[in-house]
Amino acid sequence: MASLNKVLLIGNLTRDPELRYTPTGTAVCEFGIATNRKFPTQGGETREETCFVDVVVYGKRAEAFSKYFSKGRPAFLEGRLEFRQWETPEKQKRSRLRVVAEDWQFVAPAPGSGGGPRPGPARGPVRPAEPPPLEASPPEEAPVEEGPLDAEPRDTPF
Repeated sequence: MASLNKVLLIGNLTRDPELRYTPTGTAVCEFGIATNRKFPTQGGETREETCFVDVVVYGKRAEAFSKYFSKGRPAFLEGRLEFRQWETPEKQKRSRLRVVAEDWQFVAPAPGSGGGPRPGPARGPVRPAEPPPLEASPPEEAPVEEGPLDAEPRDTPF
């Protein structure tokens, strides 16, 4: 039987990323992300529901993520679900479901969300600046250079 464990999330960080290292030197970055869903109720009202998700990133991507992101910043994450079970010293069974992000991308803030720079280490443009749009004005006519009147077509450099 085929199976697939793939998660795609776009949301805002609920807390600053926490970067730490394992005893072997692997970077581990943990944070939370919130996603919103709007839907109509049976009464015709629009309702919004928020889902809070714990996320972990490993390796070089973890170091980069902690450098560029902070609480409130939007992010696009791609990864997989991870389910862990354990027993406490008091013999209580515990479990945890979280996303292991294997890739991430910057997301531009939503229009009107006050998406200017946020305090903290995540500064700079979210994406490269785009050149200004070209104006639809008629092209200027280039001045005509007068050359020798006896020039042959084979003497033209193009």
